[in-house]
Amino acid sequence: MEWNAETLQFLSQCFLHTLSPQPEPRRAAESSLAEAADRPNYGLAVLRLVAEPFVDEQIRQAAAVNFKNHLKTRWVPSNDSNAGATFSPILDPEKDQIKTLIVSLMLSSSPRIQSQLSEALAVIGKHDFPKSWPTLLPELISNLQKAAQSSEYASINGILGTANSIFKKFRYQYKTNDLLLDLKYCLDNFAAPLLEIFLKTASLIDSTAAAPGGGSPATLRPLFESQRLCCRIFFSLNFQELPEFFEDHMREWMGEFRKYLTTNYPSLESSSDGLGLVDELRAAVCENISLYMEKNEEEFQSYLNEFASAVWSLLTNVSQSFSRDKLAVTAMKFLTTVSTSVHHTLFANEGVLPQICQSIVIPNMRLRDEDEELFEMNYIEFIRRDMEGSDLDTRRRIACELLKGIATNYKKQVIDIVSVQIQNLLSSFVTNPSSNWKDKDCAIYLVVSLATKKAGGTSVSTDPVDVQSFFLSVIVPELQSQDINAFPMLKAGSLKFFTMFRGLIQKPVAFQLFPDLVRFLAAESNVVHSYAASCIEKLLLVKDEGGKGRYTSADITPFVPVLMNNLFNALKFPESEENQYIMKCILRVLAVADISREIAGPCIVGLTSILNEVCKNPKNPIFNHYLFESVAILVRRACERDASLLSAFESSLFPSLRTILATEVTEFLPYAFQLLAQLVELNKPPISPSYLQIFVLLLSPESWRRSSNVPALVRLLQAFLQKAPHELNQEGRLNQVRGIFNMLVSSAGTDEQGFYVLNTVIENVDYGVLYPYMSNIWNVLFMRLQNNRTVKFQKSLVIFMSLFLVKHGAQNLMDSMNAVQANIFLVILEQFWIPNLKLIIGAIELKLTAVASTRLVCESPVLLDAAAARVWGKMLDSIVTLLSRPEENRVEEEPEMPDIAENVGYTATFVKLYNAGKKEDDPLTDVKDPKQFLVASLAKLSAVTPGRYPQIINENLEPANQTALLQLCTTYNCQIV
Repeated sequence: MEWNAETLQFLSQCFLHTLSPQPEPRRAAESSLAEAADRPNYGLAVLRLVAEPFVDEQIRQAAAVNFKNHLKTRWVPSNDSNAGATFSPILDPEKDQIKTLIVSLMLSSSPRIQSQLSEALAVIGKHDFPKSWPTLLPELISNLQKAAQSSEYASINGILGTANSIFKKFRYQYKTNDLLLDLKYCLDNFAAPLLEIFLKTASLIDSTAAAPGGGSPATLRPLFESQRLCCRIFFSLNFQELPEFFEDHMREWMGEFRKYLTTNYPSLESSSDGLGLVDELRAAVCENISLYMEKNEEEFQSYLNEFASAVWSLLTNVSQSFSRDKLAVTAMKFLTTVSTSVHHTLFANEGVLPQICQSIVIPNMRLRDEDEELFEMNYIEFIRRDMEGSDLDTRRRIACELLKGIATNYKKQVIDIVSVQIQNLLSSFVTNPSSNWKDKDCAIYLVVSLATKKAGGTSVSTDPVDVQSFFLSVIVPELQSQDINAFPMLKAGSLKFFTMFRGLIQKPVAFQLFPDLVRFLAAESNVVHSYAASCIEKLLLVKDEGGKGRYTSADITPFVPVLMNNLFNALKFPESEENQYIMKCILRVLAVADISREIAGPCIVGLTSILNEVCKNPKNPIFNHYLFESVAILVRRACERDASLLSAFESSLFPSLRTILATEVTEFLPYAFQLLAQLVELNKPPISPSYLQIFVLLLSPESWRRSSNVPALVRLLQAFLQKAPHELNQEGRLNQVRGIFNMLVSSAGTDEQGFYVLNTVIENVDYGVLYPYMSNIWNVLFMRLQNNRTVKFQKSLVIFMSLFLVKHGAQNLMDSMNAVQANIFLVILEQFWIPNLKLIIGAIELKLTAVASTRLVCESPVLLDAAAARVWGKMLDSIVTLLSRPEENRVEEEPEMPDIAENVGYTATFVKLYNAGKKEDDPLTDVKDPKQFLVASLAKLSAVTPGRYPQIINENLEPANQTALLQLCTTYNCQIV
């Protein structure tokens, strides 16, 4: 794209139309720009448009945004084939011109355009800096020094913002030689100019703030922003290790840092945005001193006392305003770091601990208006923060971490202080419950905050209170309150306490409250009925010593009708239609309770009703998974108890499953196939015509094109092959199954699934029916073995050949293989079966392959021939390795290369339904012990030709395996003669 008046006019018009409120011109402009973006020098032309001073500011701003996005996709184009359109890369000559122009243009632009170009520059820097852009840093430094001379803070902050963006790579990245070389280059060039501008700006802030009235806010704002950027750059450059320059100049840096924590700037702080700017600088300082406390403790030690004092003094004066949260959180994190370090003695001074607990911890643990708003308006986010621990950067959580940190070294003192605080808060609540309910909530949170987790997940208190007595006196009254909708946050806190300490609450006490938990499912508050469901679900998971469930089906079955009714009704509350906590509770109850016909009927109606609704627009994958698991466990457990219920389940589920298949609800197809497999397996032959319609659909190649469906389709195909093998030999179906197998086994990503299909066919179909297809099957397997030989494929092949042998005999196995190529059986045996046998894992697989291999060495004429003595010996050596050595001593996991194209972007994925899983069938129920089978077979064989086999064993088995074989013979009282 050439830069001329015509290009300028074209681009200006396009960007103007992209701002149009009318969709037609806007879409046309976007389409024209997308087409133009593929032409060489497009990015350069857009950048030149941004530089034209006479073009309207809005057009230039739109162009700057487009330029930034253009670089994101084309500077280093992604190889992601699933990401949609592939983008042609920007060529090197164009890149060089862009890099030449962008810095000076960014610095001369208005603030809005400057911010876009700064981001664009950071995109380039991420890939090219410093090795492919050696001129960038000198250019930034030169411009920084020029701007500093004239105190042009718009340019200074533009440069510092850019430097901050490109130096972020030094944070959190793994330390490598390349990274350290890049860091050294940046330090050598930028550390001194950074300190220079930091001290110059500090001096300007001091002189401005000293003026009458505290100085002009308009003058101070860019200065504080500059210092904040300097602090963020400081963080990046110091993150990996303490650089020599910063160690030499620590006094200058720390002096200014301390000043910002201890000095007020009334003229700026009088407005909310000004206070926010000062707080951002203070928060950046707190992150820097926390970094030094964590990584450079020895060098920082002489400054620690004054910073600790400054930070807790600052915290006592930080209001509870939401806008000051970041400062409060970063400041408390610093004190937490100090409290767990060797310098924790700072907290030992008289009066320090009570002051921190009363002035910092307790105030920051109290509920605020923002918490109440979140509780009412966004219950999912509230639960994530409160129950699931995503509140890492909230005041409440950090205050809790600070308290735990101090308790690490001052447990008794903290418990004494907290115990008094808890009693004071509870006393305050008693005086006026309706007004002081937040005091009780804070008391409950304090107890929870000092709880620690034991292995296994049981919570135990660090003893600010006795859990049992606190539960009875403080929590139980809330749970037994008749008004389930009064003080919902207090109810939620009480339910959370019950859930957290469920393992410590004695069964009679907890069980007495079960009807109250069921009542709370009807609470209007989304949080309250979610917490009630979660509490019930977690209670049903509690195990006593020995791993036995504390609450049995006998305990909960009397409550089930009311419980299930309330759970299903809870899903009708606004915003709770897809409440995953409710659905998980339904799943857990169905897993524990006795599922009678009276319970099964309403449950399947309720679940299918929900399923029909979510099919219209699946939104919550966790809810949906629990929904399908609930259906699966209901069907499984109810039919185990009463097989006659199957027809009722089929009547309820079939319309929903047909809808999923007919409308191709992509997210639900794997679930639908697994449920159908479960239903097929529960049927007794002959299966009904309605299933055979699905069998026809299952055999269509179209059904198998989506990789996420394959495991579930295989599961369903296995169910059909087991229940209706005679149907295979009709209407060419076996040939269709063979085609599916060919497709699956040809890919490393699905070959295991292909073997599942093939093994099921081998297990359930007579050899006379199979015989015409065997040559083709072996051809496909040998071709794959030749072209893409993975360890996983070879193990699957050994298992398949073993299953073939035990089902249809060694002679049929050898003859069908040798029909493809003369004597190939012995080649496969020696090159693949013997080396891979020792890699087999899984109890059923190990038994199958060991028995099949034993039959080969003891019954096959080919191996019993004198000429095959060496192969016989090596086969036996591999069998003994398989049977005598622990899995970890004989198997090395092969890292499988994932098929990248199938694993990127947003796609529906296969998720296994635990409760609709396939039961593993043992094809050798007559053989109890493969070790005994081996030595008994060898003893019988050797008795026919005494003296022959001990010599072969001595020549071909490893010494360790000879010893192991002798031990097996002794154990089972068998002798090889």
